Amino acid sequence: MNTYIDSANLNAYATKEDIQKLCEEAKAYHFASVCVNPCYVEYAAELLQDSTVSVTAVIGFPLGASTTMVKSYEAIAAIEAGADEIDMVINIGALKEKNYEYVKNEIEEVRDSIDGHILKVIIETCYLTEEEIIKMTEICNETFAHFIKTSTGFGTRGASLEDVEIINKHKSDVLEIKASGGIKNYEEAADFIEHGVSRIGTSHAKEIMEGEIK
Repeated sequence: MNTYIDSANLNAYATKEDIQKLCEEAKAYHFASVCVNPCYVEYAAELLQDSTVSVTAVIGFPLGASTTMVKSYEAIAAIEAGADEIDMVINIGALKEKNYEYVKNEIEEVRDSIDGHILKVIIETCYLTEEEIIKMTEICNETFAHFIKTSTGFGTRGASLEDVEIINKHKSDVLEIKASGGIKNYEEAADFIEHGVSRIGTSHAKEIMEGEIK
């Protein structure tokens, strides 16, 4: 289970002490990554430099309403500060008005700006119709994003198995799924993995691991 987990602390009130705790737990459990706001990327990278744990930075978070230029700059700055992976929120309004070219170009610009680092595209499924989830899956296929990610954890709900099933029916063989938002225990995490998810984003990573041990 530990290798599936991106352990997150994205709270507005997170302190350096909180990030230190996040990183210490991640090292102890050998999580895939820690997921932090950009201001803590450099600090997390320093704390994790001698470990196998990656650093994930969120970009355009949590609304996705920054301009493409700002998202690209934010992603570049995060990589330069030590991030290994980027989780970027799409422009949800552009998707809603069917401006698919804008959404696609934005993903491609951020992808190209980070020079081969892992890109996860957050689509915020709680605000999307089934048709829109399908369309975003197709766009992620076309843009060769590494992951499609369900949620920020700041929307009206987090990931659901129904979202994952829709994505699975339409994703390419190489596109991976990250489920995030509301996953709080081992049973829930295991259920998502059983349904084809290869990363779990959660702020309850320790509780999930303690559930596995039990």
